[in-house]
Amino acid sequence: MSAVQMKISGSLEILFKPTRIGGLELRNRIAMAPMTRAMSPGGVPGENVARYYRRRAEGGVGLIMTEGTFIPHPSAGHDENAPRIYGDDALDGWRRVVEQVHDAGGRIFAQLWHVGLVRKPQVDGVGRLYDGGPGSDDRFSPSGIIGGNGLPFERVGRPATLSEIRSVIEAYGVGARTAKALGFDGVEIHGAHGYLIDQFLWDQTNLREDAYGGDIGRRTRFAAEVIQEIRANVGPDFPVVLRLSTWKQQDYSARLAASPDEWAAIVRPLASAGVDAFHLSQRRYWEGEFGTDANLATWTKRLTGKPTITVGSITLDNSMAEMMRGEGSLPENNLAPLLAGLERGDFDLVAVGRALIANPDWPHRVRNGTPFVPYSLSMLQTLV
Repeated sequence: MSAVQMKISGSLEILFKPTRIGGLELRNRIAMAPMTRAMSPGGVPGENVARYYRRRAEGGVGLIMTEGTFIPHPSAGHDENAPRIYGDDALDGWRRVVEQVHDAGGRIFAQLWHVGLVRKPQVDGVGRLYDGGPGSDDRFSPSGIIGGNGLPFERVGRPATLSEIRSVIEAYGVGARTAKALGFDGVEIHGAHGYLIDQFLWDQTNLREDAYGGDIGRRTRFAAEVIQEIRANVGPDFPVVLRLSTWKQQDYSARLAASPDEWAAIVRPLASAGVDAFHLSQRRYWEGEFGTDANLATWTKRLTGKPTITVGSITLDNSMAEMMRGEGSLPENNLAPLLAGLERGDFDLVAVGRALIANPDWPHRVRNGTPFVPYSLSMLQTLV
């Protein structure tokens, strides 16, 4: 038994206890975080994508969240090599992915994605601002405004009309209904990291003066209606998860809320709208929010009573931004606070991202005390 295994073996089994999201039973508490790989030419996931997800199910992951899949809306996407969830060719590809994961004993949710004004990253994992150009007025967003990370907020498009807002809400519903028909076990709505739903939630990018803008409560209306539309399309028993963050790809220091009360004003209406669980993205899962030791997943569970998934640099010694600067990359034993949080019931599942790219069998390695393969940026260039 390794030194790491000896140190954490007392509480390790909590990771491998079954749990539930809605009515769906999961074999353990380990989820694969959604990670854009952009290896689906023309938006079509191929056999290599199916093998990629199957390997993680074979490696012991209980729940796989797919990379973001563009919903059927003209401005949903920003990368022709990222997958979509419309069109017969793409749907045939996703059907094979689902079959492969199920054959390996795993569960899989489709992540539904609309990028709003965020454009394709220069390097995987780091977002760029949408920079206007031809057709910028046709990019859907709450106010046509983008900025952050030291750059001024500026208008690069126009505010969406009420009819356009309704059309996007309906597109989310169609995407969710399609995912259910394909055999996915649930859906996750991407509401984090500065993309469309986050643009509605953030007071810096939502300057609307109608029912979709203004105070915190009104800025949640778009997300709530997306959830309600999805629920209407999939029924009461199909699991729906919402992913949220306070930071943005274009502004790591940004915060949607400065206090638990402000965060409650965001998450409680969304819980009431029909989500079964929240997935809370942090750069480091062990860092507290709102000046406390409790992380965002813990606060969200306290405030809503819903199950939560925590994520952020699990078994890594750096955040995504630090990795992009070449700072750190070696595995780190940061499992102890994770296991303690699970034992206390602070959160219900843990999502593993980059460490699962390097170690498709991450759950088996944790359980057996097998050393981790170090993650490196070069691993993003291949789909293994």
